[in-house]
Amino acid sequence: MYGRSDAYFARVAENFVALRQVAPVIERAAALVAEAVGRGYKVMFCGNGGSAADSQHLAAELMGRYLKDRRPLPAIALTVDTSALTAIGNDYDYAEIFARQLRGLGRAGDVLIGISTSGNSENVVRAVTTAKALGIATIGLTGRSGGRLREVCGICICVPAEETNHIQEMHIAIGHYLCGFVETAVC
Repeated sequence: MYGRSDAYFARVAENFVALRQVAPVIERAAALVAEAVGRGYKVMFCGNGGSAADSQHLAAELMGRYLKDRRPLPAIALTVDTSALTAIGNDYDYAEIFARQLRGLGRAGDVLIGISTSGNSENVVRAVTTAKALGIATIGLTGRSGGRLREVCGICICVPAEETNHIQEMHIAIGHYLCGFVETAVC
């Protein structure tokens, strides 16, 4: 057993060392989010499955607190309103569940962070293209190839991994870094 877990954690450690390769992109994304929040705009997150859970987690870190007691920072996960998700999915299309919410909630100056391990989730890609049309800055969190998000996001953080579990491990670490950066810069 120890050999298996040891090998897994060695791989995780290698991935996190490799993540330093995209540190300049992460810094740009963090500065963009901090600037927007500092000017009174909000951060919105979207994703599917584990990426939906990460969206909720990161929005909660900003609205609640991350490392220090401070004012709530405007953040929302577009993944949490089951009535909106199911109504939009039923009445329009599942690919529209985030884009339609953005048209109702978003405004120029806000930031959308779209999370997709493949970078090809149609509803996340549509959300990003909708956000851009509305003047909302866009950040993507993806795996190594970046998929379609790499092409449509203003900033795309493509983590150096192929496997979903390892991509998600790095996404949450990046999200935590963003929350800490914003909290320090704005509060």
